[in-house]
Amino acid sequence: MFSILAHAQEAAAGAPKPSALEQFMPFIFIFIIFYFFLIRPQQRKAKTHQEFVSGLKKGDSVLTTGGILGTIEGLTEQFVTLEIAQDVRIRILRSQVASPQGQKEEVVSVSAKKVKR
Repeated sequence: MFSILAHAQEAAAGAPKPSALEQFMPFIFIFIIFYFFLIRPQQRKAKTHQEFVSGLKKGDSVLTTGGILGTIEGLTEQFVTLEIAQDVRIRILRSQVASPQGQKEEVVSVSAKKVKR
């Protein structure tokens, strides 16, 4: 039994070994796949959100990441004051504004129309 293993090891020892580049090639391919399918789309999404947040102005109706709908009453460099009901105002971080208020509703209404047909 041991002689069979010894012969198998001798045969494997004579086989050429892959170069360092060949050994790292699978890792390089995996990184490329991660870049194009995960990292790059996330960077694009973050860039469009940053452009949206920097373009906020008083009177815009927005949706926060917490699900609160409101109208912008005041802006500073870091904070947004939202009016969520008559004479009810909250102050949140500017980065916590997720999207314009009407954007999510349009998507839902389009899908609801397709279901009714």
